[in-house]
Amino acid sequence: MGDRFRLTIAQLNPTVGDLAGNAAKARDAWEQGRAAGAQLVALPELFIAGYNPQDLPMKHAFTLDCMDVARKLAEDCADGPALAIGCPWIEGTELYNAYLICRDGRIVTQVFKHHLPNYGVFDEVRVFDSGAIGGPYAVGNVRIGSPICEDAWYEDVAETLAETGAEFLLVPNGSPYRRNKHDTRLNKMVARVIETGLPLIYLNMVGGQDDQIFDGGSFVLNPGGQAALQLPVFEEEIAQVDLVRTSEGWRAEDGRFVQHPSEMEQDYHAMVLSLRDYCRKTGFGKVLLGMSGGIDSALVATIATDALGAENVRCVMLPSEYTSEHSLEDAKACANNLGCHYDFVPIAEGRAAITNTLAPLFEGRPADLTEENIQSRLRGLLLMALSNKFGEMLLTTGNKSEVAVGYATIYGDMAGGYNPIKDLYKTRVFAICRWRNENQRPWMKGPEGEVIPERIITKPPSAELREDQKDSDSLPDYPVLDGILEILVDRDGSIADCVAAGYDRADAKKVEHLLYISEYKRFQSAPGARLSQKAFWLDRRYPIANRWRDNG
Repeated sequence: MGDRFRLTIAQLNPTVGDLAGNAAKARDAWEQGRAAGAQLVALPELFIAGYNPQDLPMKHAFTLDCMDVARKLAEDCADGPALAIGCPWIEGTELYNAYLICRDGRIVTQVFKHHLPNYGVFDEVRVFDSGAIGGPYAVGNVRIGSPICEDAWYEDVAETLAETGAEFLLVPNGSPYRRNKHDTRLNKMVARVIETGLPLIYLNMVGGQDDQIFDGGSFVLNPGGQAALQLPVFEEEIAQVDLVRTSEGWRAEDGRFVQHPSEMEQDYHAMVLSLRDYCRKTGFGKVLLGMSGGIDSALVATIATDALGAENVRCVMLPSEYTSEHSLEDAKACANNLGCHYDFVPIAEGRAAITNTLAPLFEGRPADLTEENIQSRLRGLLLMALSNKFGEMLLTTGNKSEVAVGYATIYGDMAGGYNPIKDLYKTRVFAICRWRNENQRPWMKGPEGEVIPERIITKPPSAELREDQKDSDSLPDYPVLDGILEILVDRDGSIADCVAAGYDRADAKKVEHLLYISEYKRFQSAPGARLSQKAFWLDRRYPIANRWRDNG
């Protein structure tokens, strides 16, 4: 053991609040580590509680339960390797995000997180107290430093650990996915390796939790920044890391190195995993959605099929007199391609009843958006009735472009429990549909081939709530709309920035106006998979009552 150290890293998927289930996963990983001859088995940040627990740890009863489960786990893992696992921890009057080191049947060390992230989806300053920067802990005759997630994004914690005798760094993380984040993580960790001269093991969790998706992608770096191991994204994996003591310190031997897929594939995998885990962790086995014959519902149906299997997806076409024959044909074709259950529920009779009921009150007033919204809300009512009757969660299908500008009917097509494409702009919806038609992966439960009919992708988008309606009647063309939104939302840019990028000022002002007046809709909308740094919900928080506008 003096010249070799085997570490088992467990890139696993916990469930927030399932303390016994999370401990069982940790125990199984520890058993595998023991069988592999490991000296230490490591799990990610806050694994006992699940991540992100938001305000749950502030309920002392919850944190005390976590601590009890951690102590029992330590007892169960007495005869074998040491165990390192994340858990909320109360010490005196303070509440910490802790990393526990368990050996010989007890918790021998608690490492407390020092840098608490307080941006984007993170509110750890609200929940936890900051721990002091400490030194390394010992496993056998090896001294290990564990900066917890955010602690490794700054120099001070890792440098203190190196100065006080750490021989390598083990970084446990609950780091959620967003596009290109792996490169950011890698650059930060390479900096820590260069500064300290120590090997670094970056261990991230995997799985969906509400809007956040944890992508795994754990890796090992040697001094100089060379990668020795890299695990897959969005998949659970337990791996062995073998470190060897040399005349220049510890070095990790080369292990499995998995190339990460394209950005498009990672986005799609994130949406599939987020829906699969949201259903599993909330207790839904089946879903349904309104199948309009348009591209958004086709993509959501495909994601649902890949996540849950076709036998667990119900597609419902709810036509009116404005629904085109193409839409009727395309909706059914897509459902059939996927192998999903398909229902046909015309809304004409219900719509006539509602129209007649309101006629005395609406007499003398011309038809307008009200009548369009009645159609959408009637569809929402019928879909929710099916959801209640069959115990299937309703999925909503609005893309980020529509969610941004309120091109959706609250209590209508916005009704539902989850929206897999909530953070996907319309232009990207088109691209990702083409990608899925050309690709099938083992983690997809749906069939291969052209599951989304080509006509769905190529025809002009329309809500089909009145004659000859097209989305472009109400909105700038989607490439223009998405370009402006990317500046105003994703970059927090200004009207002047939009004009400088070549967009018409009137278009930018219109989009800005729609963005702000639609805040109340987003406040009441279903959660959805977070793919970017500025997803609607925790990443971007604006007041509903807000009269400020950018006059630049």
